[in-house]
Amino acid sequence: MSQKREFETSVAKMLEIIGEDPHREGLVKTPERVYKAFEFMTKGYKQDPKEILNEALFESSNDEMVLIKDIEFYSMCEHHLLPIIGRAHVAYIPDGKVVGLSKIPRMVEVFARRLQIQEQMTEQIADAIIETIQPKGVGVVIQARHMCMEMRGVEKVNSTTTSSALRGMFRETKTRGEFLNFINAPSTIRF
Repeated sequence: MSQKREFETSVAKMLEIIGEDPHREGLVKTPERVYKAFEFMTKGYKQDPKEILNEALFESSNDEMVLIKDIEFYSMCEHHLLPIIGRAHVAYIPDGKVVGLSKIPRMVEVFARRLQIQEQMTEQIADAIIETIQPKGVGVVIQARHMCMEMRGVEKVNSTTTSSALRGMFRETKTRGEFLNFINAPSTIRF
C-alpha cells in the first residue's frame, strides 16, 4: 500500500472512531484533502534551510545589524497537530557576508513547515544562520498563538508566547537591548 493510500485510510478510520461516516457525501474526499493539506503543511521536511541561505550569500563590508521583523508563519504543534500562528523576528550582524533578504523568511518557512514546538523552532533558525552565514551574532524572537492552548486544555484565547535564541554578540546587553527595541518599535512604513 502506498504512503498516500495508507494515510488516507488512517484518516477514514479516525473519522469512524470519532463517530462519523467517512462515506457520507461531505466526507468522501476528506481523507484525500487531509493528505494534501498535511503534505503542504509539512513540506519543510523535504527542504534544507542551509541550502536556501547558501543560494544568496554575498561578500559585504557591512557590520551593522540586519533585521527582518514580523515574518508571519504557520506551523503545527508536534504534541497535538494543531496550528501555531505567529511572527518571527530575525537579526544578525554580518562578518564579511550577508544573505539575500528574502532568504531569511524562506528559511523560517522551512522550519515552520515541520511539526514543531516554538522553543525548538527558535533555536533551529538561529543555529542555521550561525552555521551558514557565520555572522558575529544572531537574534531570533518568535511570538505565537498556539491553538492547543486556545481550542483545548486551558482555553486561553489570544495568549501569546514568546521565545528567543541569542548567539554571539546578541548575548551582550547593548546588542540584545538594541534588537529588542527594534522589534518592539512600531513599523514606520505603511503601504
